[in-house]
Amino acid sequence: MEKNSKRWKRYQYMLCILLLTGLLAIPVLLYYEIYSRVPGNIMLRSGLEQRLDFEVPVSGELYREDAIPAISVPIQLNKPVTILAGPSEQYKMNLRLFGMIPLKHVDVQVIEDRTLIPAGIPIGIYVKTEGVLVIGTGKFKGIDGLWQEPAVPVLQAGDYIEAIDGVSVYGKRDFVNRMKDCKGEEVILTVNRNQEEIPIRLQPAANEMGEYKAGIWIRDSAQGIGTLTYLDSQGRFGALGHGINDMDTSSLMSLEYGTLYQTKILSVNKGENGKPGELTGVIQYMDENILGEIAANTTEGIFGICNEQLAQMVQTTALPIGLKQEIEIGPAQILCTIDGQTQSYQVAINKVDYVTSSVNRGILLEVTDPRLLSETGGIVQGMSGSPIIQNGKIIGAVTHVLVQDSTKGYGVFIENMLESMNQMTN
Repeated sequence: MEKNSKRWKRYQYMLCILLLTGLLAIPVLLYYEIYSRVPGNIMLRSGLEQRLDFEVPVSGELYREDAIPAISVPIQLNKPVTILAGPSEQYKMNLRLFGMIPLKHVDVQVIEDRTLIPAGIPIGIYVKTEGVLVIGTGKFKGIDGLWQEPAVPVLQAGDYIEAIDGVSVYGKRDFVNRMKDCKGEEVILTVNRNQEEIPIRLQPAANEMGEYKAGIWIRDSAQGIGTLTYLDSQGRFGALGHGINDMDTSSLMSLEYGTLYQTKILSVNKGENGKPGELTGVIQYMDENILGEIAANTTEGIFGICNEQLAQMVQTTALPIGLKQEIEIGPAQILCTIDGQTQSYQVAINKVDYVTSSVNRGILLEVTDPRLLSETGGIVQGMSGSPIIQNGKIIGAVTHVLVQDSTKGYGVFIENMLESMNQMTN
């Protein structure tokens, strides 16, 4: 009886702890749910009345820090709010849950209203890295038969070697030849590591053939197929909706220059659950096939200037942009080219995520069009950059497929792509 009594008391104690934990978790989950329903930054169109409709029990102040005298107005987000913003102004909102509990600070940026020409056409991509990218270090047998690892203590995957003894490196062949010619003398490498430039001393070693080596695997270029998202009125383009990352290090490739080429889709490997599909095509790297120059490789996509040939290939009508707070759960379309003709396909927006840690996953979408499901199985590699259109506005671009479900994928907000492109020209 005494054992049963002690056991029952332990059960009661554990039950109380679980109940208390559950009660504490409810307000935390409620706080996060409300926090996630308000963006950390909001863009508004200059000179136009716009409605914010977040339906959350949140209030605070909308103010301008640089205004003299200071401008501050109360704001309630538990009901729709209409705002008319002046040109190129910056605001902030300090928000509180139930008017008491601090929730978040929101940056409000006013932008000029603009239109973009949705593209959806396939493009061939070639990029040359700035310097050479270290994708790994290794060892080799030296002239004395012993294993040599000159780079292991000092270099690491993801490093960009930009110069040797102060002289720029112009590619793999240049780097290899200069290692051979160093005669075993110590060299100073200028290395870009995590956006920081650092000098590194390296002592090359001779291999069994007497040739001096650093003991690293390097890459200086990348190529592939993607989809053009849009052109603007100034002849600039945005594509992919995500950056070009090295396939071995997964790091964003540092760009020296890049080129867009005309490409032709030859076949489709259909996507399956657990196995992403792929558009396969051919790129002929000839001057007459050049469509534009890539000026920036960023997390939000690749950006640059198109030529007349590309401008003539995109025959769609310009559309206004849709800001993230305007995106609705429900039907939308994507533009892409599967069989040689650019077409609109039906999708559904399942979720809009304002607080995701990945800028490329703000939109969760699902392919619903029977034609696209039949041809590709959903979203496949090579469709990255396909513009997403809802209610006659460009709201984003396709970025990734869900590996476990090829009918679903992610998209980036169009405003993020535009912000990244604008930084390219500022």
